[in-house]
Amino acid sequence: MRSDAPPLLPILRSRHQAELLTHLLLHPEQEYSLTELGRLLDTPPTTIHREVERLAKAGIVTERRVGRARLVRANSTNRYLSPLTELVTLAFGPELVVGEEFQSLPGSDAAAIYGSWAARYEGEAGPPPRDVDVLVIGSPDRGDLYEAAERVEQRLSLPVNPTVCSRQRWVDGDDAFVRQLKLAPLVWVLGTDPSDEAA
Repeated sequence: MRSDAPPLLPILRSRHQAELLTHLLLHPEQEYSLTELGRLLDTPPTTIHREVERLAKAGIVTERRVGRARLVRANSTNRYLSPLTELVTLAFGPELVVGEEFQSLPGSDAAAIYGSWAARYEGEAGPPPRDVDVLVIGSPDRGDLYEAAERVEQRLSLPVNPTVCSRQRWVDGDDAFVRQLKLAPLVWVLGTDPSDEAA
């Protein structure tokens, strides 16, 4: 399966490469087997193998074998790692980081990124996003919500704008804001679209 250069950072050759880099570079202390990476990224094993080969040849990742398993991690000694991590974090980090920081938010049923970042992620051309708009479906505590948003901001160095919508309001889709969001690109980072579950 061919994956085109991603509009969020078209200097990368494919979205598969971008997602693999994002996962490895944003978790530099973590070591992954190729099987685990394939499962986490929902990417075919042959694609993971090919992309890891490229990254290993470039010295971006280190690898070791444990039995038949091939384990890889970000190569912290590579001088390119820090600037590459910054680029990848700005471009692709929101999906991963928002998911991680909002996953334990009590009272939230689902969360999605919308706005310019979601539009670029889904392939719409345009300038690089300057912020990250996050939709939370449910009724989370506002203090917890803003703390999660602040953690995302610290990790991404991008402003984060959280918006809360009740599950019923989202499923009903009666107001203009919800209708507009449902027509725009949405990247679900936690759970799935409650409208799909209600259908």
